[in-house]
Amino acid sequence: MAGKTIRMAGILLAAAALTAQNSGSGDADRAAMMRQLGITALVPGPSGDEQAPNHANYEEASANPYPALPDVLMAENGRRIATADAWWKVRRPEIVEAFSREIYGRVPKGLPAVEWRVVAEETQTIGFFRPVRVRQLVGHVPSPEAAAPAVDIRMTVVTPAGATQPVPLLIMFGRDVPPAPTQPDRAEAARIDAAMKALLLRQDPSLATVFARHPFFAFQAEQPLRFTPPGPGDPPREEQLIAAGWGYALLDPTSVQPDNADALRQGIIGLANRGRARAPDDWGALRAWAWGASRGFDWLAADPTIDARRIGIEGVSRYGKAALLAAAFDDRFAMVLVGSSGKGGATLLRRNFGEGVANLATGQHYWMAGNFLKYNAKSGKDALNPGDLPVDSHQLIALVAPRLAFISYGVPEAGDAKWLDQRGSLMAAVAAGRVWRLLGARDLGLGDDWRGVQLPPVNSGLLDGELAWRQHDGGHTDQPNMKRFLSWANAKIGWVPPTR
Repeated sequence: MAGKTIRMAGILLAAAALTAQNSGSGDADRAAMMRQLGITALVPGPSGDEQAPNHANYEEASANPYPALPDVLMAENGRRIATADAWWKVRRPEIVEAFSREIYGRVPKGLPAVEWRVVAEETQTIGFFRPVRVRQLVGHVPSPEAAAPAVDIRMTVVTPAGATQPVPLLIMFGRDVPPAPTQPDRAEAARIDAAMKALLLRQDPSLATVFARHPFFAFQAEQPLRFTPPGPGDPPREEQLIAAGWGYALLDPTSVQPDNADALRQGIIGLANRGRARAPDDWGALRAWAWGASRGFDWLAADPTIDARRIGIEGVSRYGKAALLAAAFDDRFAMVLVGSSGKGGATLLRRNFGEGVANLATGQHYWMAGNFLKYNAKSGKDALNPGDLPVDSHQLIALVAPRLAFISYGVPEAGDAKWLDQRGSLMAAVAAGRVWRLLGARDLGLGDDWRGVQLPPVNSGLLDGELAWRQHDGGHTDQPNMKRFLSWANAKIGWVPPTR
């Protein structure tokens, strides 16, 4: 009964999210882009509610209407890519160009430099009283003119206190909250309380009787020490990273670009366009978030306490898409952990299973380049469909090769909905594996039959190569895979966690 309840909750959440996505937000921007492209109508996306008449397909027999994938090792001139040199000089640039032009958009040239500064710093504790150095940063991007406001990127960097050597670090997309801000001690709390009461008494002397009736009331009191012993299950990801001797940075993607279709003239996209509407090959939010991660990398790589050769990027769901983009387009990232990313991330776009190109085009078009709408055109000049895409997600994954890429999913029973198409991501990873092998690294070890590959048992994982895939038994999170990721990455980068 509990499993059915979880499944139904997942279905309802997916349906609610889709309803919100299609509620009219960003209609004006999408309509303007359609006019630029000569598109008169878009194909509506299927529903995430399996009970709806237009529900998404979940039958494998109908899942592959476009059974051929663009060959990751075939150049546009028809020549086979057989050497690492040809990959770097010919094929990889072709794939980057196609993704930039048609799917995610181009990063504009001439963007102002990001001016990073540390706005707060202190020593805190995390997990089982592990001391950490916490720095909160703002990366200021000045606006060239008043049509679009300046951008302030928020990032919090947490590293083990007292580390004796530069540490690996994982940038994680999310709110830039510190782990445990220190609190005033008893003397400091008493001073704050006395000052607050004195100020109020000057404004209202009658409050003296109130304070007298409540002698233990305090506006600021010393916080009692509370310790919660570890419970069942995995600790939070941040605690696992610090326990392994890593650092982490929490980068707020919405401070780079709001996650809102009506905000394309704000954030870094609005700043770059000086408040004007986008052109068809201008970047969308996913590429902007990935750009923000690269600017965070710039600062981290210059910090002597962080090992610039061992900085990775992580994200879940829409931020999993952005994390994959960041690693694909910026080869300074040594590794990427891609959590539950679905379509537009690690899952094949050509798959008719769960979420589809139509959902991205009609719901989250602002994540993508305007040109992406062409591949969901119902009518208009040059109407195309997903089978016409010049690239697909296996090629996006391949752009990370031969570096470390760990693709993570949960199970539908726990909330990682079928909508995400877990098998479609495994198919993409298998199809990408040829590039890892060409470059002298190891792939998943499943051969090249991406069409016939089946999901391995949950919690078993494919972790021998530099390309890894694992489905855990949790929900829409990569937390249950973090310890597997750390063990796998430590072995690949030669990092030995410190002993306490």
